[in-house]
Amino acid sequence: MDQHQHTVMELRIQKTMKHLEQNNMKPFYARDKAEAVQIVESLLQEGDTVTAGGTMTMYESGIAALLESGKYHFLDRNRPGITQEEIDDIYRKAFSADAYICSSNAVTENGELFNVDGNSNRVAAIVFGPKQVIMIVGYNKIVANLDEAILRVKKQAAPENAVRLNCDTYCRYNGECVSCAEGKDFDLAAGCRSDKRICCNYVVSSMQRKKDRIKVILVGEELGY
Repeated sequence: MDQHQHTVMELRIQKTMKHLEQNNMKPFYARDKAEAVQIVESLLQEGDTVTAGGTMTMYESGIAALLESGKYHFLDRNRPGITQEEIDDIYRKAFSADAYICSSNAVTENGELFNVDGNSNRVAAIVFGPKQVIMIVGYNKIVANLDEAILRVKKQAAPENAVRLNCDTYCRYNGECVSCAEGKDFDLAAGCRSDKRICCNYVVSSMQRKKDRIKVILVGEELGY
């Protein structure tokens, strides 16, 4: 992006950060992926028990390498040879972790987080359990409001993740949620009836009681879906 686009992006990020802070979530700005990794490292202590959601952002940013460095007790649901029983155990242990690393499907300029899951271990951990939740969010996920957040999931995040995960869903083959094709763009929970549906539970995080438990690192680069 040129300097003018970069300036507008930073203004939008600053607006979002202000409103996240008003909602008792701790915002950070990382100019790039490398700086995002540094911020995550500053928020963790050696020996912390850490786990993560199924986020492409973590791998694109280099944070996965940090977690695999040996400094932390990393509950890795993606390690080679892991069984489904062991994965399910990690999902449960996440609730007592020192830190949970994930991204967000969308962050509104009003300081709200919008997240939609199929298995829903991620949204469960965002809402309750881990001592801190650290979100790494590319600027491409910033939207004006919750209506835009809903559309972002239905027309971008869900279809792209369904392709990545090879889910047998309408959006996997058509590039948008079936609710959009039916003219129900803003019908939050409308969607397909597939057993592989990845949009089962919807969570909006707004004003938080526990100040700064959720940290949101907004990155000045495009990351994730």
